[in-house]
Amino acid sequence: MVRMHADEHPIDTALVRRLVAGQFPRWAGLPLTPLASGGTVNAVYRLGTGLTVRLPLTAGGAGDIAKERRALAALGGLLVAVPAVIAVGEPAEGYPWPWAVHGWLDGAPAVEGRPAPARELAEFVRALRSQAADGPPAYRGKPLSAVDAGARRAIGELSRTGEPFDADAALAVWTEAVEAPQWTGPPCRVHSDLMPSNLLLRDGRLTGVLDWATAGAGDPACDLIPAWNLLTAATRPVFRDAVGTDEATWARGRGWALAMAVIQLPYYRHTNPVISANARYVLTELGCRPAPRSATAPRASSGRARNTTP
Repeated sequence: MVRMHADEHPIDTALVRRLVAGQFPRWAGLPLTPLASGGTVNAVYRLGTGLTVRLPLTAGGAGDIAKERRALAALGGLLVAVPAVIAVGEPAEGYPWPWAVHGWLDGAPAVEGRPAPARELAEFVRALRSQAADGPPAYRGKPLSAVDAGARRAIGELSRTGEPFDADAALAVWTEAVEAPQWTGPPCRVHSDLMPSNLLLRDGRLTGVLDWATAGAGDPACDLIPAWNLLTAATRPVFRDAVGTDEATWARGRGWALAMAVIQLPYYRHTNPVISANARYVLTELGCRPAPRSATAPRASSGRARNTTP
């Protein structure tokens, strides 16, 4: 695994095997395989055929174990599978944080620009919104103004990396989003990290949604990001019509997609090809980057894609 963060704890198969054997001996003899992942918060291992082991890479991600457990316990009636928390491990063997064992979900991660079930995705977002939003604030459920300075700084940083990038176009998208009317309705339940790698497909259908540590209550705009990080110009209107959203919320959703891309690309361009490819796709779809001659992005298994800012 390529090191992505300066404060990343070293994790390898031998460590994970010791942790599992020491705390859950009933699984000690199961095969353990590291999963190549586009995620940035956890190292993920497949344990046997029915389990995954998820270990936070940094102290900043360690609290997500409890957050995700609470979020998953509050869900129901979504018509797609979500991970089951089978067990939670304790710090040991030199590893300093809690870690988790989840049930395995069948399906392949979605890939940006390829056929995706836009209407089913919209139905999932609507079903999630319809649930009681009485939990903690979502990771991206806040107003865009809270990340305005960080997004503008990231646009400037990206423009200095040599990446093909139209900073003026990005600033125009961002300004429109920040100046759009804010959400004045009651907080909605949102996932807030609907990256393609968190969306599992099987036979062209949406079958599962992963990584719920960012979920909570807030502005529903943040769950519109798949319109730009996954869908195409042809399927985006299908999603928009099915999800049902006003112009201001759509603009704020576009702003979240932009903010994530401009922050992720400079940070991960040399360490995480999955996240980098997705960020470039978003910027292309937003008109901030020229379209490539051939769109062949590297892919990997599922895992959360989230930086420490937007």
